[in-house]
Amino acid sequence: MEGHGYTAHKQDYLKRLRRIEGQVRGLQRMVDEDSYCIDILTQVSAATKALQSVAIGLLEEHLAHCVADAVAQGGETADAKVKEAADAIARLVRS
Repeated sequence: MEGHGYTAHKQDYLKRLRRIEGQVRGLQRMVDEDSYCIDILTQVSAATKALQSVAIGLLEEHLAHCVADAVAQGGETADAKVKEAADAIARLVRS
């Protein structure tokens, strides 16, 4: 497989990110139009969940492709990829 782990699903990710971009524009519009706070917060939550879903998908692709390939090679490359993935997971958990 050429490219990154997500390459096979690149168009799906782009479609989802464009949808999220539309959600964020909608949030801007809601604030501009002085919408009710709880309605804005509800939409912020939806956009956040959508981004988290993209992140989980990318992480799964990274583990299945990049990390699995590095582990098969072994050595320092494997250690570095596992650490990189663990750090990414930690960032996602904190967010």
